[in-house]
Amino acid sequence: MISKETYKTPQDVLAVLKIGLTLAQEDLYQFNLSGFDLPKANLHQATLIRANLSQANLSEADLSQADLRGADLRQAILRDANLQAACLYRADLSGADLRGANLSDIKLLGARYDSHTLFPEGFIYKSSGAIGPNANLNGAQLNTANLRHVDLQGASLLGAYLGGADLTLANLQGARLSQADLRKACLTGAFLRNARLNGVNLAGADLRAADMTGVEFEQFESIAGADFSHVQGLSDEMRSRLLSQPAQELDTPHALTRKTTRASLESLSTKI
Repeated sequence: MISKETYKTPQDVLAVLKIGLTLAQEDLYQFNLSGFDLPKANLHQATLIRANLSQANLSEADLSQADLRGADLRQAILRDANLQAACLYRADLSGADLRGANLSDIKLLGARYDSHTLFPEGFIYKSSGAIGPNANLNGAQLNTANLRHVDLQGASLLGAYLGGADLTLANLQGARLSQADLRKACLTGAFLRNARLNGVNLAGADLRAADMTGVEFEQFESIAGADFSHVQGLSDEMRSRLLSQPAQELDTPHALTRKTTRASLESLSTKI
């Protein structure tokens, strides 16, 4: 292994790789390598926890068994890279190009992808535990997760645990959330058009300014303390059904805004 004194800065890392040396098993915790040109780099078993590799060129790089937990890989080029048995828990792969990469035994639980992420042909990313459009996350444990701006359009989240999760401005259009636990979740400005919410627990949830146009629900497990202020698209019929919930739920104030669920619903415009 190379002495840490050799690479105190990202530029040192680049210099080491350019002269053909390896950084296998090295500790590059939180290093900022954004935009660096690192094709064919040997980073086997390297520690890259929370490293910034956004827009980096890692084509044909050896990242097998590397620890990339929480790494920023947005728009990174990982074509034909070796990511066998790499750990990418909660890494951000939005816009990354992984075509041709070896993803056997890769760990993607909680990793993010979006509609621009390119996976290898045949890789079943929707059921990999990663978070993104059309993902299968039924029963997923996502309590208190930071999912701000996440794209979960069309995702299946049946019975998922999202209590306390931050879903601010999240895209949940058409998502299936029946029986999900959203207690104290932050859904401020979330896009919930045509989402299926039957049986969801919204106790204490913050839905201010969310778009609920066309949402489907027969009943909620609870809406006690939920704040619906400035919600868009809630029809008169849906609002009436919500206002028919038990008085104890309707008169519970939200922990942050202190507005009761009843007051938040009654303040809504009756216009659709």
